[in-house]
Amino acid sequence: MKHNPTATANAAGITTAIVFFVCRAAFVIAPDLSMNIGKSWFHGIDISLIAAQNVASNSFFLGLISATVGAWLVGYLFAVIYNKFVKK
Repeated sequence: MKHNPTATANAAGITTAIVFFVCRAAFVIAPDLSMNIGKSWFHGIDISLIAAQNVASNSFFLGLISATVGAWLVGYLFAVIYNKFVKK
């Protein structure tokens, strides 16, 4: 079964945007829990030393847009490469 590159890219981009919002909301609601989860993902490195307590709106939106566009590009590339393998 082939992937539609645009549909796959849209799904990847939207999924990333949702996860980005949920992650930010989790940090606002439960910052200590969020930091502990992040610490566990980075093999125990204390990321609180580099974490910003208050993220400016422009920084949040820049991160949201760049992560979403990046995921869209990866999704599109994934679908194109996947379809090349399916042809064989």
